[in-house]
Amino acid sequence: MPVNQHVADMIASARLLIVSISVTEAAELQRLDAATLIDLRDVGELKDVGMVPNAFHAPRGMIEFWADPDSPYHKSIFHTDRKLILFCASGLRSALAVRTLQDMGMHNVLDMEGGITEWKMQGLPMEYLA
Repeated sequence: MPVNQHVADMIASARLLIVSISVTEAAELQRLDAATLIDLRDVGELKDVGMVPNAFHAPRGMIEFWADPDSPYHKSIFHTDRKLILFCASGLRSALAVRTLQDMGMHNVLDMEGGITEWKMQGLPMEYLA
């Protein structure tokens, strides 16, 4: 069966409806303890590329389940009014995830533009798994 909605179109549509912030803005909000950064990347990516210190790891495939308080997989970190800043490698998965969480009724979610790639390019702090 042919695809009639391409992922690039889905991302473009999502970006029209979400709020994105720069990595420097995200780092400052985290520093001020005004937001929690949520890393959507797979475990292999964390090992290969490194991690943002104090970011919460929530694999993209579980985000809806972890965010839903009625789900048996719910994580309490999502039950908050505090800003949740989602990021991935470059900002594609996170744009879709932010939009999905908005569709679920969450209004405290933001997208970090450029993801971990931009974070590293800006020389912001990183941690690496042993």
